[in-house]
Amino acid sequence: MNKLKEIIENQNTRAGKVFDLFIQVLIVVSIISFSLETIPNWPDSTKKLLDKVEIFCIAVFTAEYLSRILVADKKLKFIFSFYGLVDLLAILPAYLQVTFDLRSLRVLRLLRLFRILKLVRYSRAIRRFHLAFLLVKEELILFLTMAGVVVYLSAVGIYHFENEAQPEQFSSVPVSLWWAIVTLTTVGYGDSYPITVEGRIFTFFVLLIGLGVVAVPSGLFASALTKARELEPDSKAEIQEDLLEVRALK
Repeated sequence: MNKLKEIIENQNTRAGKVFDLFIQVLIVVSIISFSLETIPNWPDSTKKLLDKVEIFCIAVFTAEYLSRILVADKKLKFIFSFYGLVDLLAILPAYLQVTFDLRSLRVLRLLRLFRILKLVRYSRAIRRFHLAFLLVKEELILFLTMAGVVVYLSAVGIYHFENEAQPEQFSSVPVSLWWAIVTLTTVGYGDSYPITVEGRIFTFFVLLIGLGVVAVPSGLFASALTKARELEPDSKAEIQEDLLEVRALK
């Protein structure tokens, strides 16, 4: 048991590094296989090969998931943790397919894309993003709440100014929300735009606010990434140690 735990959880040992690399390669292979399956008119031999790759990936990921539960000190805590749920969602579609016809439940197939998130466990750079998010989580939640209010007020405003002139483009506040989101994020698809003088003046101020909507969270996250890099230990410690330090700073 201790040997298995060391291989799975200790990335500093040779066996741990080999195990991590093997899982990472398998994740990439499974994602490539998933993408190739969407190509139509594959010959039967290729389809069978892709099926075999999928079965092998599922077998390994299932064994990894069960092994992590087995070696976890607090099994229920791991099962309901972020990594535990990601590991489960990565293999769940394969077992659901045994019971359900996924041709009528295509959305379940998309759960296989959760395998990409499994890479978070093995990448220090991605873990750094996780740590940076935790550092500014409260600020981001507050900002996103305010951004939601601004989006709604922008939709109400443009509806008020443009509804009579363009009843089809701005038929209601919910429809106007699309324009508000596109404008505030400075994307500007051009599928709907103001034609009245009042609407254009209002849009000018919305665009000015939109610069802040994009810039503020970018600045917050960039600053947090710098802080996360400073907090990152020189040794290859687990992310849990970083999280303890973040909580202490809070």
